[in-house]
This record gives sequence, C-alpha cells and structure tokens, in this order.
Amino acid sequence: MLESIGGDRRSQSFGSTTVDQWQQGATLDLDITDLTSSGDGLGRWQERVVFVPNTVPGDTVRARLVQAKPAFGRAQVKQLLTPSPDRIRAACIVADKCGGCQWQSVSYPAQLVAKQQQVVDAFTRIGGFENPNVLPILAAEAPLGYRNKATYPLGRSPEGQVKAGYFRQGSHKLVNLNQCPVQDERLNPLLAEVKRDIQDRGWSIYNETKHQGRLRHLALRVGRRTGQQLLTLVSTAPNLKDIELQAQEWRDRYPELVGVCVNLNPDKTNAVFGAETLTIDGVPYIEEIFADLQFRIHATTFFQVNTEQAERVLGVILDELQLTGSETLIDAYCGVGTLTLPLAQQAKRVVGLEVQPEAVAQALINAGLNGIDNVEFRAGDVGESLAVAAAQLNDPLDIVVLDPPRKGCDRPVLDALIELHPPRIVYMSCDPATLARDLKILREEGGYQLIKAQPADFFPQTPHVECVAFLVA
Repeated sequence: MLESIGGDRRSQSFGSTTVDQWQQGATLDLDITDLTSSGDGLGRWQERVVFVPNTVPGDTVRARLVQAKPAFGRAQVKQLLTPSPDRIRAACIVADKCGGCQWQSVSYPAQLVAKQQQVVDAFTRIGGFENPNVLPILAAEAPLGYRNKATYPLGRSPEGQVKAGYFRQGSHKLVNLNQCPVQDERLNPLLAEVKRDIQDRGWSIYNETKHQGRLRHLALRVGRRTGQQLLTLVSTAPNLKDIELQAQEWRDRYPELVGVCVNLNPDKTNAVFGAETLTIDGVPYIEEIFADLQFRIHATTFFQVNTEQAERVLGVILDELQLTGSETLIDAYCGVGTLTLPLAQQAKRVVGLEVQPEAVAQALINAGLNGIDNVEFRAGDVGESLAVAAAQLNDPLDIVVLDPPRKGCDRPVLDALIELHPPRIVYMSCDPATLARDLKILREEGGYQLIKAQPADFFPQTPHVECVAFLVA
C-alpha cells in the first residue's frame, strides 16, 4: 500500500477493517498518479491498480474498496487527505453528481496531459507503434461554454416537477440542471424555462420502465457564428396538446429561436432520436458558418459539438495535405459534408460516402448553398460504397479521409482500403483505442506508415479526446 500523509499506514486499522486485506470493504490510503480514459483516477496498492472516480493526480485519498479483483480494484473516496495542486473548484454546482463531466475538478493543464498520454498509450499498447509521432495536443481556447448542442433526458421529481439534466454516473438517476457550464451560455435560458413550460402544459413525461408517457428528451442547438437556435422535443407520439401555441410562444420569447420541432421516438430503445421529425413552427434547422462555408444543421444531424476546435483540426488536415487542385479524394463517413466541402474547395474532385440517406440529402443542400459542384455524395454501406466509388473514378484515387463513429471502421472498410491502397489516408477519430486498433491493421496488412498524429481537445471537462492521424503507403 502506498504511503500517505501521517506516516506509514501499511498495517493500520480503520474501524474493523485492516488495510492490508485485499477484499471488498477494505479501507486504503492511496496516492492518485494518473487519469484513465474512462475518467477515473488511478492509484496502486501492492502492485495492484485501483480505479477511484472523482480524484485528481496528486491527490492522497482514503478510499473504500467496492470491487477487489486479483489484479485490480475499484474504490470510492471516503476522505480527501491531501488535495492535489491540480485540484480546482468545479464550475458546476452539481459536478460531483452529474455524469456529464467527470473532470471539472481537474485543472485544465492536467486534463491536457492526461489526454495526450491517453493517445500515446493507445498507439503504443494497442497499435504496437514504437515512439509514435504524437504531436502536442491542441488545447481548447474555451474550456467552458463550448458545446453547440445539448440533449437532456427528461424526468420528474418525487414531487412531480419536470426535470432535465444528465444521469448520475453509473446510474439512471437524473440530476436536474437549470444551466450547464460546458454548453453555449445562450442555451441556458431555454433549459431552465422550457422545463417550466412543459410543467405548465401538463405534458406527460416518458417512463422507460413502464414505457408510458410522452416526452423523452429536450434537444437544443445553437449556431456558434450565427446565434440561431433550434428546440426539439423527443416524444413517443405527435399529439401534444397545444404544441403549436407553445411553439409560437417560445419563438416570440426567444428571438434567435428559428425553429421548434418534435422528433418521434416510440420505440423501447436507448437511442435518443427516432426516424421522423415534425416541424411545429419555423424551420427544422439552424444555419451555421464553418470554415467560411454555410451549413444547415437539423435536430438529428451529426455535427462536431465544438465548432472552433473542429475548424482547427480541419486546418491541420489542409496544412498536411497541401492540396493543389489536382487531387481526387474520397471522404468516408462524410455526414453532412463538414470535411467534404472544405476539401473540395482545394481539390479536383471529392466523393462523400455516408450510410444515412438523410445526411446525404443535407450534404447535397450544403454543397448547393456554397456553389460547390466538384463534389458527389453517395448513400450506402461505407465498405461497399468505397470500392464501388473508387472503381467509377475517372482519375486515380489520391487520398481517403475517414471520420467514423466511436466504434471505428468496420472490417469491410479496412479491407476495401487495403485493396484500393490509396497513397494517403487521413483518419479522424474520437476514440484513441479504436483508432490505434485500425491503424495497426492498416500498417500490418496494408503496409501503411504512420507519419504523425495530432490530438485535439474537443471535449474539455471530460476524458474524451479527438485525434487525426496521417498515413502514407
């Protein structure tokens, strides 16, 4: 067991528990040395790793073991013995309860160190890269107030009051919020006041256990550059009494609110959104400026939640590629064209591939809004579409850009890349572990070489980190 303040505690007893017993319920004094990719602090006791939530590297804590495995354990803090120099006061009054942000008590420089190490560890341990060229992480200029989108589950208190917030970590207990320091501050009035209006209207709240009630989520979006706002209620059914009247009241009250929608999700599912969205008042999208281009973003559209950091990473990609206007690119998992359209401005031709037809339809609109005509979008399975699109190109394929979901690329996508063997690959990822896994396959089976990787902090106050990797054949 690690030595803590007050001398050696190796055989000291606390109540009825002796700390040299490795069993559930034992009390340990631990020095926290690291942060894990799941957000927990990490300490060690007699060669065993102990994961301790809500701790900061440099803390010395007294913790109770809640899980004791042969090689590792999990513990909960009973007492903070010595706070870390990197422990700060959280910006949110419910940060210790809410599951939205785990690192609000960690100084921002310490967060960046942990995220940098997370990428390096993934590349070395999972990817098998020796001394990978991982560049210093791009820090966010705004560690708070950066999120352009928020989606809140709805619930009721025991007294019957409407609640909106996030689930307590590891539970389905909803922590009620009236404001959130990581979302764009322009959304805070809507969060607090819309709950009151739902209460006054008497609309029922969905109970997932009984599968009864209507309203499931409140979703808010804001254009960081335009200020336009979109409000969407996720409901099991469309017929909310007087929803049209309430939508007009909201738009009268909030001048920047350009649309009110109801998304229909009647299924027993953990997915937030259903397939159909109804426009109740105004328009079903906000307009945003990204990389000096105009984008329409709907309620269910995937768009990076940190606009400014996404632009910075786009700049890194363009600087590395040094496009001359003669290149042919494929942008896999292209979404609504967030990367596709800026790349098309500097390339000869870009083909965007996306599994969701709705996203492809929006990408085509976005291309038209900006007068970009050297781009093509195709809906379908990315693995299948990749080989087909490459075969139909009139020119050799120069570059493939990948921006898959957190789970990484499906194996058919990697197989198609290995078969096509484009000279360069740009892989953007929000999960270093799946990124490293896929890069290992591309290196070992496709012969690709990792040139460099650029981490970027898209999600301050959380353990999540974005990274873009550059490969050459």
